[in-house]
Amino acid sequence: MGMGSGSDQRDAHRVQEFRPFVADDARVAEFTAKAVILGALFAVLFGAATVYLALRAGVTVSASIPIAVLAIAVFKRIGSTILENNMVQTIGSAGESVAAGVTFTVPAFLFLTAASGGADLFRYWQIMMLSMAGGFIGVLMMIPLRRALIVQEHGTLPYPEGTACAEVLVAGERGGAMARLVFSGLWTAIAYKILNSVVALFKEVPAWVTSKTAVLRNFTVNCEITPEYMGVGYIIGPRVAGVMVSGSILGWMALTPLLSMFVSDETLHAQLGSLGFSQGWIDSHSFAEQFYRGYIRLIGAGAVAMAGLMSLARSLPTIWSAFSGSVRSLRGGLAHAGALRRTEHDLPIGVVVIGSLALVLLIAFGMPGLPTTGLGSLVLALLILAFGFFFVTVSSRIVGLIGSTSNPISGMTIATLMGTCALFVLAKWTGDAYQSAAVVVGAIVCIAAANAGATSQDLKTGFLVGATPWRQQVGLFIGVFASVFAIGGTLFLMHHSGYGPIGSDKLPAPQPTLIATIVKGILGGNLQWAFVMVGAALAVMVQVMGISALAWAVGAYLPLSTTMPIFVGGMVRLIAERLTGEKQESEVSSGMLYSTGLVAGGSIGGVVIAALSAIIWTQADGTEANLLEQLKVGDRISFLHEGGAANLIAVLCFVVLGWLLVRAARRKIEA
Repeated sequence: MGMGSGSDQRDAHRVQEFRPFVADDARVAEFTAKAVILGALFAVLFGAATVYLALRAGVTVSASIPIAVLAIAVFKRIGSTILENNMVQTIGSAGESVAAGVTFTVPAFLFLTAASGGADLFRYWQIMMLSMAGGFIGVLMMIPLRRALIVQEHGTLPYPEGTACAEVLVAGERGGAMARLVFSGLWTAIAYKILNSVVALFKEVPAWVTSKTAVLRNFTVNCEITPEYMGVGYIIGPRVAGVMVSGSILGWMALTPLLSMFVSDETLHAQLGSLGFSQGWIDSHSFAEQFYRGYIRLIGAGAVAMAGLMSLARSLPTIWSAFSGSVRSLRGGLAHAGALRRTEHDLPIGVVVIGSLALVLLIAFGMPGLPTTGLGSLVLALLILAFGFFFVTVSSRIVGLIGSTSNPISGMTIATLMGTCALFVLAKWTGDAYQSAAVVVGAIVCIAAANAGATSQDLKTGFLVGATPWRQQVGLFIGVFASVFAIGGTLFLMHHSGYGPIGSDKLPAPQPTLIATIVKGILGGNLQWAFVMVGAALAVMVQVMGISALAWAVGAYLPLSTTMPIFVGGMVRLIAERLTGEKQESEVSSGMLYSTGLVAGGSIGGVVIAALSAIIWTQADGTEANLLEQLKVGDRISFLHEGGAANLIAVLCFVVLGWLLVRAARRKIEA
């Protein structure tokens, strides 16, 4: 779709008519020490919380609006400007987006073959450098694209989260009411987590499972009753939550009983052994869990891969239009680089060129543990930059239309991996070491695309409120830099905590497992294609019925205990909408704000609990003691954790949490 001169004139006229909230010639405090420090703190906190949530549930939620609300609340007593509040959310949201990209890809190193050297790359400094490289590429590539996508297409690309965030900032006088809702959800979630996971006053996972001799064998209904899952379900809504849980229902209530009828214990244990599970693991887990690990998860992985490819195929026209349109707009936008007003002043293009060259050299020759050397490393770095620029452009334009939450990052990552692996096969780079190289490319590109999507929303917010672009761009670099130190640490903390290791039933990490499966399948030949193809066929069937195959496939891969509370959260939103008579679609509605508090509080509480479980000491009798286990006084009261009464008590506690959410959703935010 070409852009003629008439179109350019209309765009210019539309941009010229727009007036930001803070006038171009106004001199307002923006890039101040207090804004930078608070933004960096939020980048660390929300980065850590995102790592927890992504590992546990395989999903993330946008952090910009909660951070904007919290910034208004924190600065209310000491005073701040709208541009300072915008700077806080700009810096803080960078942590969430980088953490999402890292957590969806980097743990894949753990699931590669032993000879690939993936475990050597799953180290703190390597993870920090991968995170920083991807985050910086996402920001750098968006510098020349800002004018093309944010300014010239202001009337075409709405950037939903960015626009909503600007509304929150402009309505700063309402920040007190909004902040109270977020904080209320946050403290409720933390109190709930303490009672549930620290003091252990009720079961974490109420469950009902039939025996292996029942008519319907190993039929399972369970639900991990955490506040963060309920919050996620409320945010994504009843339809998507219902589609997700239907995938898990198929696996745990249909396929597991069906397989139990025909697969013997010996065959099941042999299958688990071929996948690397020890006899000790087999002896300590239920048959339903064994079938999930041995068969259902492979079927789910195939479904996710096929759903990602179908999503990418449907998006190809949009992707091509996004890329070509952005390049054309970029050529036109650079012509305006003469005398710039404050609200038009980006960082110089020289920063992009020098920064990109520096990153190429750093990745090629400065990243420890890289499985290639010399020319091979340089090719790898250039491949990262090429894929990175393409998918940053695509990601930014797509989130401008459909929002960050719907951005098909997983499809882009799968496409990057398959393209990289195909090039490796052509170059005869098919040894085990190149499995790690392929994941390095996929990880950095995924982080860059995820951060570019969030960066676009932040720049849109800045455009609407009248921020200075170059200051925002510097702030984004600070947010990336501050968060990467915490992201790697949180990843290691979760891996070595009581929740871990990554890949266990409490930290399923669906995306990294899928990435490793794809890479090993193409380069290493270790993929059990039969079950994967069954999952792929099921995904096609779901898509043909007009249902989102990607949401369904993620549910098919995740345990029922994870998707069931998300579904409950979706049903709570449906109840709230029926009671209020209003659709809770606005990201600044009462229910949405309270839910973001539940997600933030539950995730932060989960990170703290993981830290408690990592505190271990040796007792006088030589046995090891765990601080978290010592605090679980409820474990000593048998009826709280055993039998039907324990399940009923746990369910009632979750119902109370849902009632609190419905009550919050019915509140009106006073102007």
